[in-house]
Amino acid sequence: MTINNSDLLNSILKSLDRIQHIDPEDIPNIDLYMDQVTTFMDTKLRPASRFPDEDKILTKTMINNYAKNDLLPPPVKKKYSKEHVLLLIFIYYYKGILSINDIQTLLKPVTEKYFQTGGDFNLEKIYREVFSMEKTELETMKKDVIRKYRAAEQTFQDAPEDSADFLKKFSFICALSYDVYVKKLIIEKIVDELAQEGKAQNSAARADMNKKKNHRGEKPENGGVENEGF
Repeated sequence: MTINNSDLLNSILKSLDRIQHIDPEDIPNIDLYMDQVTTFMDTKLRPASRFPDEDKILTKTMINNYAKNDLLPPPVKKKYSKEHVLLLIFIYYYKGILSINDIQTLLKPVTEKYFQTGGDFNLEKIYREVFSMEKTELETMKKDVIRKYRAAEQTFQDAPEDSADFLKKFSFICALSYDVYVKKLIIEKIVDELAQEGKAQNSAARADMNKKKNHRGEKPENGGVENEGF
């Protein structure tokens, strides 16, 4: 790559520095109307977006769709709590790589067990724990980006002069893309396993409930056929 392309690497590294998660302390402790939620998310996440002057970080339609698809518990009297905002942050990061069904699989156990449950172990604690790894992971990512960039510099040494610069950038993009592809496969595999575990737990719960109904002389689920043995 040419000397000018060193500016590309520096620009990429600087853009990574702009990626910062939202601190729970920054989220208002009062319930917010939808317009306030979208304004807050826009203010905090826009600096790291691809087109800061154009990109829509979060819209009313998005929030309504998340609630419609059971990704987000419904608001109370049209107001969203701090925990709603925490879930929206998770969704924001997931939506670029996972399907709606996959996000449901990940967030459903979290919302069922920890959404507005009170106590010390709650959704905010989970959020803090997850993002406590951010700084270390970001530094590791920078080193990996630099390594891939340097490796791409060494490709296409025999390419025509008028194509070499493009092909080296193409090589760099391919290396980054393959990394994303593999990590996406890993994430999907884990999500699929979580989905299977959830189905097994639900089946076991239904079977247990049917046994209890039988003991009480009530009609079990699934048309009177018990799950046990099938």
